[in-house]
Amino acid sequence: MLLERVRQLHRDKPLADRRIAVLATDGFEMVELAVPAAAMRLAGAMVDVISIHPGRIRGMNLHEPASTVGVDLTLDQANPAEYDGLLIPGGFVNPDLMRQSASARAFVRAFGESGKPIASLCHGPWVLASAGLLKGRRLTSWPGLRDDLVNAGATWLNEPLVHDGNLVTSRGPQDLKPFVAAITRLFAGANRELEQEFPSTRATQSAPPPDEPPQLVVEVMRWMPKPSVRTILGLAVAAVAVSLYFRKDQHGTRSLAASAARHARPCRGDSR
Repeated sequence: MLLERVRQLHRDKPLADRRIAVLATDGFEMVELAVPAAAMRLAGAMVDVISIHPGRIRGMNLHEPASTVGVDLTLDQANPAEYDGLLIPGGFVNPDLMRQSASARAFVRAFGESGKPIASLCHGPWVLASAGLLKGRRLTSWPGLRDDLVNAGATWLNEPLVHDGNLVTSRGPQDLKPFVAAITRLFAGANRELEQEFPSTRATQSAPPPDEPPQLVVEVMRWMPKPSVRTILGLAVAAVAVSLYFRKDQHGTRSLAASAARHARPCRGDSR
């Protein structure tokens, strides 16, 4: 009786004993975090959002601000060894910020080197490339990343879902249905089941680059509303902050250069 109850629990909650890390920061695509995270929690998993800063991170619907999500742990608090799998959502901004973080790259690299399952979609594989995990791998992503991933050593395929060992990837929000079904099996360790449902292609050549950007995205961008006064003021403040930061950085660089030059000058008593 007890054994049957355990079996039923694993059927209903296949991720009941799993802890999954979701690596994201401001600018993540909302549906690419919210939908998979909700599905994993329904399957019984404990899901932690891990980021480069504490507090809350801002989601996006394409380029429009969405709601925020609370951060459970920062990268300096999280230990990859305590997690059974990693999800990296996309978005135009989120992966670009993450790939510039040494801590984020090291966190992701730890999953790759240990062979633990990794799932990513849309622009998320940018982080995998920067972590040095794509040489010889097969995957997909948002089509605009194709050349970056090929240059990182991967075989890029224009498929709704690509499964390659411990790695599952999809192209974007349009592929969330197969993506969520696949990552549930991936994080549950049901690789044989996953292989049967989403057979890995053995392609050795990448699909060609797109001929033109997705028309839907182009149309959405064309008809987006004008920015509000609040947005314009926010951008102005951000521009001033960035300008001050770079001025400070350049001043520090000049100071270091001047100091080095002074130390490099020969002393008056030097006969050389």
